[in-house]
Amino acid sequence: MSWTRAVRALALVAVAVAAVAGRADPRLREFAGAYPAEATPTGVVRSFTLRAAPTEIPLLDGRPLRVWAYDGRVPGPELRVRVGDRVRVAFTNDLPQPTTIHWHGVRVPNAMDGVPGVTQPPIEPGGTFVYEFTPKDAGTFWFHPHLRSSEQIERGLFGVLVVEDAVPPPWSRDVVWVLDDWLLAPDGQIDPHFNTRHDLMMDGRWGNVVTVNGHTAERLVVRAGERLRLRLLNVANGRVFAPDFGALDAAVIAVDGLYAARPLPPAGFEMAPGNRLDLDVTIPASARGQVFRVVDRFTRQPIPLAEIAVADDAPVATPQFASPATARVPVWEDGARTPPRAEFRLNARQGGRFGIQWTINDVAFDHEEMEHGSHAALPAATPLPAGAWSHLRFTNESYRLHPMHVHGLFFKVLARNGEPVDEPFWRDTVLLHAHDTVDVGTVPLDRGTWMVHCHVLEHAESGMMTLIDVR
Repeated sequence: MSWTRAVRALALVAVAVAAVAGRADPRLREFAGAYPAEATPTGVVRSFTLRAAPTEIPLLDGRPLRVWAYDGRVPGPELRVRVGDRVRVAFTNDLPQPTTIHWHGVRVPNAMDGVPGVTQPPIEPGGTFVYEFTPKDAGTFWFHPHLRSSEQIERGLFGVLVVEDAVPPPWSRDVVWVLDDWLLAPDGQIDPHFNTRHDLMMDGRWGNVVTVNGHTAERLVVRAGERLRLRLLNVANGRVFAPDFGALDAAVIAVDGLYAARPLPPAGFEMAPGNRLDLDVTIPASARGQVFRVVDRFTRQPIPLAEIAVADDAPVATPQFASPATARVPVWEDGARTPPRAEFRLNARQGGRFGIQWTINDVAFDHEEMEHGSHAALPAATPLPAGAWSHLRFTNESYRLHPMHVHGLFFKVLARNGEPVDEPFWRDTVLLHAHDTVDVGTVPLDRGTWMVHCHVLEHAESGMMTLIDVR
């Protein structure tokens, strides 16, 4: 039997099993058709090379900045493929440290997830590794190191992976904004003090310069009548953004990669580290010569993010098509009332190499042991049955922010602090404020051992990581 026919046969078996299970569990009937269990290969192979290395580039205000970068760029190269294309990335590590690449939000084979000591050995300086996978989902994703991330990402190692629809809607243009902040020392270079006690005790490393696409004054020039797909991504170590689009005609159509069930107003969305928002933005035909300002309002002091400047040129015809935000997203109305299959309690204690450890269920993940390949350091993985509905609970026992990210699956928020929530979209990262409890529902489809961790990178580096085992 050929590989393709074998995959199809397995998929048919999975569908049949799910159908039988669905008759017993109504939550699986709600889930059916939400997103694919298997990729639909196009037969196209998209090959890329990536090199991580120190370099110096004009960034921020145009002065030379010493960074670590993919292919000499910050943000790194924007990789674009179509859903179902085979992605092959030949990676070379020319950093002075070992590293890996994690494909954040992409449902990859477990061996391609980029977690050192769990899915692959660290890639040593001078080493290479080939990542290969077929995206199952269209959407906005990103890639970054999963080793010493609090330093390597802060130095500039991040890039965007855009997986386009098989037939993309006819947008006037498709634009990516990478939101970040930088902590600069008095000499204008990146502050070399990482994982400080202050950053560990608080909400991670927050910078003193905020950028979009590496610029402190990002300006997008458009024409009246254009309809844009605007993809936002937060790559900061700890900073949360709450973008305010003012009078712009903007609607959220996707969260963390996947389409929502319907277009949503952007007001009130908090973009924690790792989160993505895709927006459908229409520039009014009457807006010639206007400037729309996008501002972050998460902190008390509003922070300018970017401007969308409308040229004085004659308007263009606005592309007419239905919003792609029509995904199947289950309600799972009573899901939070069922006993959770697993609870992840988030807290801190003194100790460890930094003097403070962030813990999940009173256990701190040991990065030093993992970096040296010691599997004895692995915490016990929480088992989750593949293809079955699971209720997970995150309980923040601390006063700090924790954006919790789960590899290998999407989940839906069911309740916050005991109050039912119907978010008509999926997530891979959810923000918990001080003493929050968040209940989520999920149907894991991709087998393997996957990470669960806080995406405040200093919290993760000091131990706030654990594992789930999907079988």
